Amino acid sequence: MSGAVRIVTWNVNSLKARIDRVEAWMAAAQPDVLCLQETKMADEAFPHDRFTALGYESAHHGEGRWNGVAVISRVGLDDVRPGFADGRDDPDPDARILWATCGGVRVASCYVPNGREVDHDHYRYKLDWLGRLHDDLAANTSPADQPVVVVGDFNVAPDDRDVWDPKALEGSTHVTVPERDALRRLVDLGFVDVFRERFEDAGLHSWWDYRGGAFYKRMGMRIDLVYASAPAAAALDFVVVDRNERKGEKPSDHAPVVAEFALG
Repeated sequence: MSGAVRIVTWNVNSLKARIDRVEAWMAAAQPDVLCLQETKMADEAFPHDRFTALGYESAHHGEGRWNGVAVISRVGLDDVRPGFADGRDDPDPDARILWATCGGVRVASCYVPNGREVDHDHYRYKLDWLGRLHDDLAANTSPADQPVVVVGDFNVAPDDRDVWDPKALEGSTHVTVPERDALRRLVDLGFVDVFRERFEDAGLHSWWDYRGGAFYKRMGMRIDLVYASAPAAAALDFVVVDRNERKGEKPSDHAPVVAEFALG
């Protein structure tokens, strides 16, 4: 492991619809590791050849119409594992997490369940899912000693600074105490929300609804997160939300979040 590693998380909201934009953005931004969520592809449909042509290896965990996560790397792609290894016998029913080691960094690409409504079965699934992520990290990583970077669309705004209007979202998913507590359990393990560590300001978002001109009205949420273990967090060079990629023709409703770590 040596040199800078640029790791990106991006919910593309259908890779088939967004592949040309993704390729153009990769050529411009030059990520070392690109973690995608909501590819909405089955594994056999994933365009590995297109990423190979750009100089990247790729792994995908998908089921077709919904969900789907990928790790795309030009610094190695080893120890690939979909799903959880948290000691439970029941596999995750959805394709929502993919692990790989890239350039000496253990990376997870996560697409946390939306939750739909508080007290909905999907909300309970969301909380259980976040608990399983915690248990997997606790069992299989050493956050104090090992560079681990867990990224993705977490569908949780960590605190009120991360939403455009806390009162407008009162009683909704994404901002409830149990969801936020689930993220704090990751922090308690030793993981750092590197964007929030670097920027204290409110109003810095990564997702904006397609409806009602939300992007231009700055009515968004910061739900695309980068959690880094202590060795990776200490090596953070920069982290930024590429808001420009939310503009133009057929954007995703999420912007890429770019974090570079000066490891080595």
